[in-house]
Amino acid sequence: MSKLVKSIREAVILSGLKDGMTVSFHHHLRNGDFVLNMVMAEIAELGIKDLTVNASSLFDIHAPLLNHIENKVVTGLSADYISAGLGRAISQGIMDKPVQFRTHGGRPKDIATGKTPIDVAFIAAPASDAMGNCSGKYGPSACGSLGYAYADAMYAKKVVVITDNLVSYPLQDWSISESYVDYVVTVDAIGDPKGIVSGTTRITRDPVGLIMASHAAKVIETSGLLKDGFSFQTGAGGASLAAAKFLKEIMLQKGIQGSFGLGGITGYMVDMLQAGCFRNLLDVQCFDLTAVESLRNDPRHQEISAMHYAAPGSRSAVVDSLDVVILGATEIDTGFNVNVHTDSNGVIMGGSGGHSDTAAGAKLSMIIAPMFRARMPIVTDRVTCISTPGKDIDVLVTQGGIAVNPARVELRESLVAAGLPIVDIHELKEKTERITGKPKRIPHGDKVVAEVIGREGNLQDQIFSIL
Repeated sequence: MSKLVKSIREAVILSGLKDGMTVSFHHHLRNGDFVLNMVMAEIAELGIKDLTVNASSLFDIHAPLLNHIENKVVTGLSADYISAGLGRAISQGIMDKPVQFRTHGGRPKDIATGKTPIDVAFIAAPASDAMGNCSGKYGPSACGSLGYAYADAMYAKKVVVITDNLVSYPLQDWSISESYVDYVVTVDAIGDPKGIVSGTTRITRDPVGLIMASHAAKVIETSGLLKDGFSFQTGAGGASLAAAKFLKEIMLQKGIQGSFGLGGITGYMVDMLQAGCFRNLLDVQCFDLTAVESLRNDPRHQEISAMHYAAPGSRSAVVDSLDVVILGATEIDTGFNVNVHTDSNGVIMGGSGGHSDTAAGAKLSMIIAPMFRARMPIVTDRVTCISTPGKDIDVLVTQGGIAVNPARVELRESLVAAGLPIVDIHELKEKTERITGKPKRIPHGDKVVAEVIGREGNLQDQIFSIL
């Protein structure tokens, strides 16, 4: 028996895909992914229309989707993150129906419960056998963890694995089992593995970023959470990685070994594992090729699904055991609500991803952001879009001082006692505006172009068209 079919087109036909259905994709090849574009081109040529695309994230490489939207091949979009290239067109109102944004935890929860059913899931697999056992750890297009594809494979009505590296049966050390797979297709290339690198996975050398990073590490040290068994997640931005560097130095100096590092894993987190700062890494996606190699070769570096990572509908999720998370922001308001979906002008250029999942789960959730970018203040009276509610954010670290959520009275007292530069967030806003001037609120259109679905399934906010 073999599940091999000759082409993507044949797999689409055999899957029974029809007008009005939903197809899904995962994003582990990030801006190097070829699969979504190949599949959607075949679907368009077959004349299938009115589809919803449910993708864990969408990047600029997926710009051909805009043609499929204009031609009504695609009439619905659901994603956890959408990059600026697609986001600007969506913000201009290209779609009749609003995009639905979910979190990295909310997406698998809604797939599993049937709230967002998938008719056909397409899995980009860097290695697969003829029965569909597949992995992201091996092959010329290796991307590492396939954590965001698990729910798609487990709950879709039909599952198609697309690979450029067909191996003998059975593939050893598979991620997704053949028991979920209907068809397997081989192609010349599923993507460019260099494209998985986010472009920001380097420690900042900017003096402002280093000041913020140093303060962030001291906040963690003072919080009382930095002790044996400590758990930690940070992003791939330069200041966040610098904070991890300072934290590593403190951990090594004090002989502290944490339990696990979590999330999208970078080479710097691998360095911390190898230095003994953590016993394990729990990896839902790899941000660079060093992380891919580590996941392939080091048993302490473990692949987890998005459900295991962050889904509120699970019996448990790792974010609920997380001590500290460092996150970014495009805006934060005086109520500590955070925006990572749009820029200050309201143009879609991101998404929550795991932002609100980890902020809700962690004992200490910290935002690192400069006081302003391009003369636009970060702190505002009301963010353009609420990506993460203020109740889940504890600390904002900027070069102009550290603001603590008023609900965290004891933490604020500890940080003041440690001599850290603590400021009220309203004072920080005024201090910034003395430098930048008070910005005018950018007007928006009346059309709702996106709905932000909170991790618990609530309608958290709406994003309006730009003028």
